[in-house]
Amino acid sequence: MNSLAAPLGEAELLTRDERVLPASLDMFLAGVERRAFRVAEMHLGHREDALDAVQDSMLRLVRHYRDKPAAEWSPLFWGILRRRVVDLQRRRKVRSIVVGWLGGGHDSNGDELPVWEPADTGPGPLDRLHDAQSYADMAAAVKKLPQRQREAFMLRVLEGLDVAETARAMCCSEGSVKTHLSRAMHNLRDQLEDWR
Repeated sequence: MNSLAAPLGEAELLTRDERVLPASLDMFLAGVERRAFRVAEMHLGHREDALDAVQDSMLRLVRHYRDKPAAEWSPLFWGILRRRVVDLQRRRKVRSIVVGWLGGGHDSNGDELPVWEPADTGPGPLDRLHDAQSYADMAAAVKKLPQRQREAFMLRVLEGLDVAETARAMCCSEGSVKTHLSRAMHNLRDQLEDWR
């Protein structure tokens, strides 16, 4: 059996340490853009908010960290994106509370503002484009994870960061990363039992 055709096992995914470093920051951003969008969209459940989060994170990386070594770009970028996603989630929650109190309110011209409604969390375009059912089930299972478990899973398994890089991106200890990832894997196995 061709080793390239064989799917990666869980242990191989978690211990993948040899990555080719990009030659420039532009190459790094081009390589991480699509994955970052999927991560942000899964967290936020809204395409436009996800695009904003990724764009803001890329701009912040370029503005503040372009002189850092290439080996540091990945944990820096994922840490910036994580904080941006959390900011957007907080802003959305505050907005819903305020709009709920005000019942929509009026803008500066006196026109009535619509009552804010949370983003539609139904299947988006990516869900329909991908091999529908398996992607949707996996995404739903990941969304059900507690936030820190979800972050650890996405950074370690989907992005392939090592434990130290993930700890820096999540602003926690390496032991916490291992604990969150272990719990996430256990929860996902339970939720996706039918796919075994």
